[in-house]
Amino acid sequence: MNRKLLAIPMLAAAVLPVWAVAPGHISRRQRAIFRGVNYAHRGLHTRDKSVPENSLAAFRRAAREGYGIELDVQLSRDGEVVVFHDDTLDRVCGVHARVGDLSFAELEKLRLCGTDEQIPLFSEVLASIRGCEALIVELKNGPRNRELCEKTCALLENYHGNVCIESFNPMIVAWFRFHAPDLVRGQLATSRKDYRESGVTGVKAFLLHSTLLNFLARPQFVAYRIGYQPPLVRLCTALGALNIGWTSHEPRNEKGRDAVIFEFYRPRQRYL
Repeated sequence: MNRKLLAIPMLAAAVLPVWAVAPGHISRRQRAIFRGVNYAHRGLHTRDKSVPENSLAAFRRAAREGYGIELDVQLSRDGEVVVFHDDTLDRVCGVHARVGDLSFAELEKLRLCGTDEQIPLFSEVLASIRGCEALIVELKNGPRNRELCEKTCALLENYHGNVCIESFNPMIVAWFRFHAPDLVRGQLATSRKDYRESGVTGVKAFLLHSTLLNFLARPQFVAYRIGYQPPLVRLCTALGALNIGWTSHEPRNEKGRDAVIFEFYRPRQRYL
């Protein structure tokens, strides 16, 4: 009897992680759309910044050359969905301010990396890349996540290309699970070292880097930083999640991955 009682917690300890990291269902058709695609990271921008990241020029260039596209969205102060990666404008625009603290009228006066390119609206990007291979939209974590989810989802309803969403925040991904279940969704994750450097420590860093919060969103793909993958992440992909790697700087990173987000080289458009 004691052995049987002891077996219960042992079984739970074995089953619980599997349940926690298990992905959501992805259809064969959806898998075929997004698998084997090389996605241009923030558009097909250049190392010398003459074509800046997350610019209309970079997105048009990627679409014209037949690549998939990955980009980032967040909100301006007045609630416009803009395409920009960093929380602050320092690195790309040379302005010491947060994106969310400025209106779009203020943001569009700025220039990207010293070029003539401006911070685009997400709606402008969607209108300019019709026909691209596939689109990955990363929703940045911030103080108005629900509003960002609602507005991004509304804009995507009028987009007729192949599109999926991802985020580092499992709650953002979970929002799409319950409000847009037909849209393919993915969990972004990285190493514990990266999380620590960004201020996330302890149990939370462990849960995020191991994708142990997948039970909230049941993502259909995991986009993990190229390098070592924890066993539970490998278990998630073994259970059916697409395995997407970021950010690749050489073609060999295609090996063993279902898709790749790349920059600063010219891979094949599709490789599987």
